[in-house]
Amino acid sequence: MVKLNTSCQAEGEAHRKFAGKHGIEFMLRKVSFTKLLGAGSGALLLFVLVNRAGGFYFTPPELEKPAYVVIEEEPETPAEPEQELTFEERMAQADAAAGERVFNQCKSCHRVEEGVNAVGPSLYGVVGRPVHAVADFSYSDAMAGLEGEWTAERIYEFIAAPRDVVPGTAMTFAGLKDPQDRANVIAYLDSLGD
Repeated sequence: MVKLNTSCQAEGEAHRKFAGKHGIEFMLRKVSFTKLLGAGSGALLLFVLVNRAGGFYFTPPELEKPAYVVIEEEPETPAEPEQELTFEERMAQADAAAGERVFNQCKSCHRVEEGVNAVGPSLYGVVGRPVHAVADFSYSDAMAGLEGEWTAERIYEFIAAPRDVVPGTAMTFAGLKDPQDRANVIAYLDSLGD
């Protein structure tokens, strides 16, 4: 009997030889991966085609005029900017009760009782006293080098941005940005002193 060697037989023989060397599991894994790759590519292609076809079929018609009209308000002409109040005017409007509420931000580091220090020195009677007058408190080098008194205006500037006014201070408070809050706190602190 004569054996015919067709291309199909040759291919089958090549697969058997390869499977014999590498194992049938390798061949199955390769075939499964190829099938998965083909199925994924086909699904992606089908999704894109259906999406495009749906976009052409379900395109909404163009309207001659909008379904609803958005009325744009004319921008108001800006009034003259309010003039910034002076320190004296702010202090004249200062409210000690409002300052006590704002001072709650300071209570984590400062006390208002006479002779009671915390992380920061006692602020009892601070308005008008020398800068580093609390004897039993250890001031930072930057604060110890500061001269003068805690006037209301100096406190006003200091509590706006402590690290800018006294670079190197140990005070980590970012500051009170609202000028009226600062004036209110000063009025509160001033009401505590003798």
